[in-house]
Amino acid sequence: MSFKDRIEAGERLADALERFRNEDAVVIALPRGGVDVALPVARRLAAPLTLLLVRKIGLPEQPELAMGAIVDGDWPITVRNESVIGFSGVDDATFEAVAERELAEIHRRHTLYLGGRKPVPVEGRLAIVVDDGIATGATVRAAIKGLKARKPRKIVLAVPVASDDALTLLRDDVDEIVRLEPMHMLGAIGFSYRHFPQLTDADVIAALDAAEAERDRPET
Repeated sequence: MSFKDRIEAGERLADALERFRNEDAVVIALPRGGVDVALPVARRLAAPLTLLLVRKIGLPEQPELAMGAIVDGDWPITVRNESVIGFSGVDDATFEAVAERELAEIHRRHTLYLGGRKPVPVEGRLAIVVDDGIATGATVRAAIKGLKARKPRKIVLAVPVASDDALTLLRDDVDEIVRLEPMHMLGAIGFSYRHFPQLTDADVIAALDAAEAERDRPET
């Protein structure tokens, strides 16, 4: 086991990212799992924490297998995985139905997590995208595509653990990748953690509240 939990992984990732402390960074977590990793990074860099909402579009019979992904935004971006769509025989109507369902979940989370919060500007800034791990990279790739529409100055993808195949897929999509350790077993991020519970909506809100409280605290 590589990490005790997401918080410890975030502390170790913050060590690797400390060189970005004075670069006008914004830390962008992929919820839910990436939020507990991103919070220690945001604290260390004295940077705001926000979210990038992305949902896998899974096969109806095998939801864990992505036939695409959809990303939040003023104009939501949908990315299709044509190889999976092709061999599974999914038609356009089925794909769109699943995509609409996942978009509805994105809207629910956006309202719950970010409703009433001041938007964090990304344009012209260093965007550090954080998740708790990357197995295939397909969903993260869609997230990065959505992030580019917000025009950050530079994108750094930072994760405690990721597969070599995922990094090969993503390397041309970002300016830099920071990975602490390779995955031990393809498709099983949890094997790299001793304690890896599924996070809840309340956990995400608590992390955002903690980041805002820290940013609003007067300097002494």
